[in-house]
Amino acid sequence: MRIYRIVFFVFTGLLFQTSCKKKGQPIVEENLTQFVNPFIGTDGPGNTYPGATVPYGMVQLSPDIGIPGWDRIAGYYYQDTIISGFSHTHLTGTGAGDLYDILVMPSNSRSSKRIKENGYRPYSTFDHEKESASPGYYSVDLLDFDIKAEMTATKRVGVQRYTFPADDSTKVTVDLGYALNWDKPTDTYVEVVNDSFIRGYRMSAGWAKDQRLYFSMHFSKPFRSYVVYKDGQEVNAPVKGVNTKIELNYAMVDREHLIIKTGLSTAGFEGADAAVAEETKGFCFDCYKESAKEVWQQELSKIRVSSNDRDKKGTFYTMMYQSMLAPTLLSDLDGKYKAANDTIGVAQGFDRYDTFSLWDTFRAAHPLYTIIQQEKVADMVKSMLAHYKETGILPVWSMQGNETNMMIGYHAVPVIVDAYFKGFAFDKELAYKACKESAMVNDRQIDVYREKGFIPVDDGHENWSVSKTMEYAYDDWCIAMFAKDLGHEQDYKEFLKRSENWKNLYNEKTSWLQPKNENGSFITPFVPKEYSPYFCESNAWQYYWYVPQDIEGLITKTGGKERFNQKLDSMFTYYPKAGDKLPIFSTGMIGQYAHGNEPSHHVAYLYNYLDQPSKTQTLVRQILKEQYANAPNGHCGNEDCGQMSSWYIFGALGFYPVNPAQGIYDLGIPLFKEVEVEVGEGKILRIIQKNFSAENKYVESVILNGETLDRNFITHSEVISGGELVYVMTNDPENVDGKKLKSPEKNKIYR
Repeated sequence: MRIYRIVFFVFTGLLFQTSCKKKGQPIVEENLTQFVNPFIGTDGPGNTYPGATVPYGMVQLSPDIGIPGWDRIAGYYYQDTIISGFSHTHLTGTGAGDLYDILVMPSNSRSSKRIKENGYRPYSTFDHEKESASPGYYSVDLLDFDIKAEMTATKRVGVQRYTFPADDSTKVTVDLGYALNWDKPTDTYVEVVNDSFIRGYRMSAGWAKDQRLYFSMHFSKPFRSYVVYKDGQEVNAPVKGVNTKIELNYAMVDREHLIIKTGLSTAGFEGADAAVAEETKGFCFDCYKESAKEVWQQELSKIRVSSNDRDKKGTFYTMMYQSMLAPTLLSDLDGKYKAANDTIGVAQGFDRYDTFSLWDTFRAAHPLYTIIQQEKVADMVKSMLAHYKETGILPVWSMQGNETNMMIGYHAVPVIVDAYFKGFAFDKELAYKACKESAMVNDRQIDVYREKGFIPVDDGHENWSVSKTMEYAYDDWCIAMFAKDLGHEQDYKEFLKRSENWKNLYNEKTSWLQPKNENGSFITPFVPKEYSPYFCESNAWQYYWYVPQDIEGLITKTGGKERFNQKLDSMFTYYPKAGDKLPIFSTGMIGQYAHGNEPSHHVAYLYNYLDQPSKTQTLVRQILKEQYANAPNGHCGNEDCGQMSSWYIFGALGFYPVNPAQGIYDLGIPLFKEVEVEVGEGKILRIIQKNFSAENKYVESVILNGETLDRNFITHSEVISGGELVYVMTNDPENVDGKKLKSPEKNKIYR
């Protein structure tokens, strides 16, 4: 069966390249995994990893350089030349240096080099010419040892295959004391069950304060002896301590394989053992590799694009791939997981997920999931509600059964509200209670926000007073819409009023949203382009536009459409000067617009509200072309657990969720001549560019199932109903602007 599929993919790939597709003919199936480049983002600020995983899997088996630093925050950096091992957990595209659990490193007598920078651990040089990665697979030659290392994964099991030269002094080191960046082990344990089975755990603290990872590690060939260490000293097994490791000794003949299967669990040994037993029968590495590839093929096939530009397809399908690296699976096969209240929880009837980078992903990643990951959306919401039941509050930025409280807002709210209005099944009253109570707590300055209607400046290093006020106000609008639909009229009125709190920071004299002190006076001096503690990883230019719940109100406050247009134009033309101090997250700059950071992500679409969609279309194409590339430095900023890649997917499809909980997508401009999107229940949405050519850079009109739209948005229900969405292209922007297309109605959810 697998051989047939490989032949089928190759054959259909060739057929696609040579066939001439007629209008209306379905896009030919092909092997889409061939276009994915997991190295995108491993150089520059992307902070991605290239290793093996499956969609939303618990395991991210990837190489570690072994040296700390911002560039190696995901364990790997493309410009480096050494590898210190392969660990089983990694974060994708964040600025957080955590995880790197269960490091495995093979070695032999061919090299004994050590360096201080990686803690004097075994390492090998490598060359990108002898390194490869594809969905579910990673391979590299460890040159100093002449060992070929290969990685693949199932949902909960990492599988390694090493091909060795002849050497009687071959070792495999399992290093539980290994730590990098923010991560530190707090307790580790390893026991030898028999000569081909070890297990243990690694408890650690870092960004997430109480991480627990149990492992069950099985070897295809028995080791002939072993040595256990604690704090660098040889001890007997089993061993428990902060810094432990075990060296397994082998005698290998030339080109001999060793396969290692490692099951993971946050709940206990039973879960790790069950993962290996149920997900990996035997030691057929190629079988697991092919299975992972098949899973990725199935997921990537949910969107099929028609293009002869292999590089452009490579970027698109890599963005699809990266959009599915988080959230990550937390629960075992029996539903057990390490809960956010530090107990062992049980997910009954759903998969428990974590790694919710919500300040980033509520904007585009979660709305994308409601289109192409419909089978997982309810489980993600139920996971957030489980977190609420465990802690009394929805997650802010959770991972590994912990709350990190990183970033701002209560952005699980728009994810839940969006899923509710789109018809996903979960306990709506529990969800509403969780949303409301998360907005009524007394920490993270929410109590001050409720009292004053804004957050004043204080001495906190990350006060972020303006950003917090604006993001809380948006989340409050989501709760208001939820309350109204459930009949909670008083709550509706209260939260709708709170959603207008952004106006309390609007300075009528300067036309800026500015910080205030405790007595309500604006802080002076105030320079909008400066990156100050008042704005979360941004400046006043970048946060000015963050009122997705009331764009018309922001336009009115600014002085009307003409004045708003002038200011929006300035956003994209007022470039930083040579002497300006730009922080590390200020990347992907177009004027003051920073595509490398999330608060800017909706701004290009605001020209739609000014009857100038040609400007939106020009900017979206510019961002797609300039801020993404099919290269290791192909991300202009942190990939951020799927948000940066999801923006690209929406941009390429031709629409984007400016207000991610309103049930609509603002129209843009598609990238490909034709796209087919599987939208659930066997339905297909076909997106077509009529008059497609390099010269036709503007959308003259949009036709949905034969009807020309008189509005600048499409609803979610229209998207998932399938059919044909035609963008009629032109080369004259004068045929585009000034048509007075309808914008979404304020305080309305489109269902």
